[in-house]
This record gives sequence, structure tokens and C-alpha cells, in this order.
Amino acid sequence: MEQSQRQLRVSEQVRHVMSETLRRGHFHTKELLRAAPTLSITEVRCSPDLKNATAFVSSLLNENMDDVIAQLNEESHVFQKDIGQQVRMKFTPKLRFKQDNTQDHVRKMENIFHNLPKASSEDE
Repeated sequence: MEQSQRQLRVSEQVRHVMSETLRRGHFHTKELLRAAPTLSITEVRCSPDLKNATAFVSSLLNENMDDVIAQLNEESHVFQKDIGQQVRMKFTPKLRFKQDNTQDHVRKMENIFHNLPKASSEDE
């Protein structure tokens, strides 16, 4: 289902605020403080009523993303507070974090294309 212009605009504003929150790193867990500089919010998708948002996170390092995602979900109130202060909305969206697997899919596709048999000159 395609997002409306409003959803896209709000999602992008929320993504910017969340990225800034990650950069500042005011978290309660040491593991999340350590991992925050290597994390990137690649996309945020808001629900049609803008009351829920899913943030997709990727890491520059190959670390255990399951633990990082769990910690981000526990610390979502920090992000919600910043969103509430910086984005003018009736409701602050309830946040959920998920791992962004786009790079894994790209690598798999590149592998498939790289391993395709070469066309011979007779087939051309």
C-alpha cells in the first residue's frame, strides 16, 4: 500500500529527529551508547493515522542487531520525547524499530547476477 504525501512528509520529519537523537546518544544502556554512532535510521514508515511508526535501522558494523533493536525498542520513549518536542503533531507516534535488511538483499542479488552463466557468442 502506497503512503500518502502527508505520511511521507511526517515520516521524513520523524526520521530526521530520530537520527539527531541517535547522534546525541542520551540513552540509559551502555551497549546502546556504544552502538549508537554506528547506527543509521534508513527509513521511517508511519501508519495512515500517524499514531504508529516503524523505524528501519542499519549498522555500519556487523554487530548483533537483534540485541540493538531490542534495546532501541526499550528506549523508544527517548525518541518519542524528542519527536514530541520538535515535530508539531496532534499525537506522537508509538515507535517500533526493525532491522533494515536492504543491504543483505542487494548483496544476494549481486551474487545471483554475478554467478549467472555468460552468454556465448553463438546465442547472440
